[in-house]
Amino acid sequence: MRHTPRFRRWPARALLTFAASLGLAAAAPAFAGTAQAAPAPSTPANVARACPRANQPGVMTCYALRRTDIMQSKGIVPNATPSGYGPSDLRSAYKLTSTGSSSATVAIVDAYDDPNAESDLATYRSQYGLPSCTTSNGCFRKVNQNGSTSPLPSANTGWAGEIALDLDMVSAICPNCHILLVEANSNSNSDLYTAENRAVAMGAKYVSNSWGGGESSSQTTDDSYFNHPGVAITVSSGDNGYGAEYPATSRYVTAVGGTSLSRASNTRGWTESAWNGAGSGCSAYDSKPSWQTVSTGCSRRAEADVSAVADPNTGVAVYVTYGASGWNVYGGTSAAAPIIAAVYALAGTPGSSDYPAAYPYSHQSNLFDVTSGNNGSCGAPMCTAGSGWDGPTGLGTPNGTAAFAAGGGGGGGGGCTSSGQKLGNPGFESGATVWSETSGVIGQYGASEPTHSGSWDAWLDGYGTSHTDTLSQTITLPSGCSTYTFGFYLHIDTSETTSSYAYDKLTVQANSTTLATYSNLNHNSGYVYKSFSLSGFAGQTVTIKFTGTEDSSLQTSFVVDDTAVNVS
Repeated sequence: MRHTPRFRRWPARALLTFAASLGLAAAAPAFAGTAQAAPAPSTPANVARACPRANQPGVMTCYALRRTDIMQSKGIVPNATPSGYGPSDLRSAYKLTSTGSSSATVAIVDAYDDPNAESDLATYRSQYGLPSCTTSNGCFRKVNQNGSTSPLPSANTGWAGEIALDLDMVSAICPNCHILLVEANSNSNSDLYTAENRAVAMGAKYVSNSWGGGESSSQTTDDSYFNHPGVAITVSSGDNGYGAEYPATSRYVTAVGGTSLSRASNTRGWTESAWNGAGSGCSAYDSKPSWQTVSTGCSRRAEADVSAVADPNTGVAVYVTYGASGWNVYGGTSAAAPIIAAVYALAGTPGSSDYPAAYPYSHQSNLFDVTSGNNGSCGAPMCTAGSGWDGPTGLGTPNGTAAFAAGGGGGGGGGCTSSGQKLGNPGFESGATVWSETSGVIGQYGASEPTHSGSWDAWLDGYGTSHTDTLSQTITLPSGCSTYTFGFYLHIDTSETTSSYAYDKLTVQANSTTLATYSNLNHNSGYVYKSFSLSGFAGQTVTIKFTGTEDSSLQTSFVVDDTAVNVS
């Protein structure tokens, strides 16, 4: 019988009973009443604002924060790594495997001119081995708010730091994307709004805005500058903690909050908590969008929607020489907004009538939920992170690109060309037919490894020796449908005794995107249902793959049954 070696490695005792489901914990209590604004967090002594606060109506400030305790240096740093997270770190933390397409243009809208923008960008990209992105090769364009290459606005050292941060973050996340830098004449609302419209008029489907200011009664009129269906517009939520800021509270944009990001020994390799400076709040003016379907405690629009790293003390490497001396570490939700804009670019072109801010709300399971930390004293969910939506981090941070792709809740996208279940032999009852497998994975194992239903299942690993098993199937998904759900039942048993180290692992992938990783730490007494959105693969050929890897001792068995890819 196949897998005979594994039968001798079962634990002597019955399978341990664990509450090991990976589902979300109970939702945090709804935010009741109106929170009192907590004092804005003070800027740490080792951090400085790149731009002064916007203390008058009609002007905006940039949200870049730069470290003052970093020894700066100019030029390529040979045989060394600059301080702060670089592209490989960020792409690892957010499970990004695609490098994007040159057909995608991410626009950066900022005020004033950074005269060294292109040369500094070249140094950043060269340092990290990213492809060249210059005016001469058509990858980089810098224009004024009227779309012309001259005259450019007056130079400004503070906004130059913001521009460098934005350009470097787009490069880190989507190195093959083209970049359009639109420089407004000033930081006045009118100039920045003109630049916003210009970015869209020049064909950008992804626009990042790392600036903002206080709310005002005129903002519902100003919303027209952000009302661009088919364009993913990201806006920083602010660096002042609790308190709504505009244009993050526009109902047409994705409001991006902030986290503290650190390496960890868990299966992800990283951990995040809410950054105490991340902006959040209830709009006093903008109505709640139809797609903001979570409980926020706000009668109107709530920020944030999603988040990414923003804490300057777990910040990102940036290269800037106008008013600065080269390599430094930056943070602020100014870092998070271009990161998320670039993730949207990796995820694909939005539906022509969609508001892409809706996408994450339809794909919440494809985000890393951030459940610790706070940005003030107003409690959960507006100031304190918890399971599900919260103010500082929104729905969470990217776990691949699926949460930022069209295919649910955004409107538009055309008709569904073919609905139904798409996997062949989903319960393995026909044996190893349409599935590709390591020899002996699919079988009838009876009491040794009971099925979820029927008499066949797929058993990966369980040998107690160094071993790798794979199971995969390639399918083509139709376009234009509302939901694309990949699901399966998973049972894990193990002879490992540790409660802290993942020796044996099961990785679940769709093409090169890792959907989830499980290990001996997730062992359970029965089957647990897992599901993921495949909306990001609509209209594409996709390979669903399970890979089990086992170390040299003590077996772990990963048993899969009743798979399905349901399209509707």
